Amino acid sequence: MHPFRKAVEDRDHEAMAALLAENVVFTSPVAFKPYPGKAITAAILRGVMRVFEDFTYVREIADPGGRDHALVFTATVDGKQIQGCDFLHVDEDGLIDDFTVMVRPLSAAQALAAAMGAQFERIAAEAAAER
Repeated sequence: MHPFRKAVEDRDHEAMAALLAENVVFTSPVAFKPYPGKAITAAILRGVMRVFEDFTYVREIADPGGRDHALVFTATVDGKQIQGCDFLHVDEDGLIDDFTVMVRPLSAAQALAAAMGAQFERIAAEAAAER
């Protein structure tokens, strides 16, 4: 099991943040521009944990070299079933330096966008406090 998956399943926000490289880039399924940096990525992940209900990883796929991982998940957002995948790339130190999320179906992605939009002021404040 990938350490990030364990941290998420344990709902351990500190462990999740500890696995992020300082220069991590987070690419959201619902935002046009990626978010660079550990502070904003950790804050976004905490926000996601607040809006996802019944979050479960259902599959883990890794490349033979161990640097790329796909963690397939299911969850509920505002009553909508969502399927998604976290695509992780780790650097030479084993820290996540690239984090991309994709979700489906469109109705669930729209519910996620709305829920995360409602969280974004708090997310921005948390990120600013961590810098």
